[in-house]
Amino acid sequence: MSPLSVTHHTTHVNNLKMHYVEAGSGPPVFLLHGFPETWYAWRKQIPALAERYRVVAPDLRGYGETEKPPSGYDKRTMAKDIYELMRQLGYETVAMVGHDRGARLATRFAKDYPAAVNRLVVMDNIPTRTIFERMNAEVARGHWFFIFNNVPDLPEALIAGREEIWLRFIFSSWCYNPELFTPEEIAVYVHAYSKPGSLRGAFNDYRAGREDVAQDEADKDHLIECPTLVLWGEDFEIGGKMWNFRKIWHEMAKNPEFVSLPQCGHLPHEEKPERVNEELFRFLGPWHGK
Repeated sequence: MSPLSVTHHTTHVNNLKMHYVEAGSGPPVFLLHGFPETWYAWRKQIPALAERYRVVAPDLRGYGETEKPPSGYDKRTMAKDIYELMRQLGYETVAMVGHDRGARLATRFAKDYPAAVNRLVVMDNIPTRTIFERMNAEVARGHWFFIFNNVPDLPEALIAGREEIWLRFIFSSWCYNPELFTPEEIAVYVHAYSKPGSLRGAFNDYRAGREDVAQDEADKDHLIECPTLVLWGEDFEIGGKMWNFRKIWHEMAKNPEFVSLPQCGHLPHEEKPERVNEELFRFLGPWHGK
């Protein structure tokens, strides 16, 4: 199955017009992308997973072909977007895989709707609350985009018309191999982020950080109950090289498993797709749907 064999859909959930793709059949697995990506981030997972599962990969609120409203980017609201999509598709429980921002959403989903997620995978993600709790000069320098993306209006003004420069800088600096992305792959993302409102939608995701931290602080002692796989790249300067993933996620989930990938940066699904798919099949193996 090639990425082009997915089917594209548009629906309305939580007062939001949402675009998603799906492929395959079997127990449902939801794939939630990060920044600055879209559903297309999962093009190396969808063909494999679709042989055994029904894969659903939405463009999150503010991203890709999904609507970009001025508000609603706190993770509780974004989790409700996905919950309503899940129920609309006829599912009571799913397995959920999230990367980066999608992992933040998936974490909030697992806390707000514990009965709706059977197994959870979080890729290269340190919770927002943890980052801001430990903010210092070193953390701020590495996580510059958390601060830059929060500035009102200026990021959009500086990047509009220069989307390719911006995207190439991010992807090359976040990958172990800075030449990983082909011109054709970069072009897909340039097209997505050149559309009206696309930059603002993605930045609004970060601008909800204060709300996200407040939500996480309120239930920080409530650990995620379902089996959780934490996967990350060992060679990301502000990921595996900066943070103790095992310690942090033991404080987040009751039953975490850990997989770290050498010679890999912030985008394991893009950088090490065969190994990531292998780990997904292993971890999702007991998930037969219900």
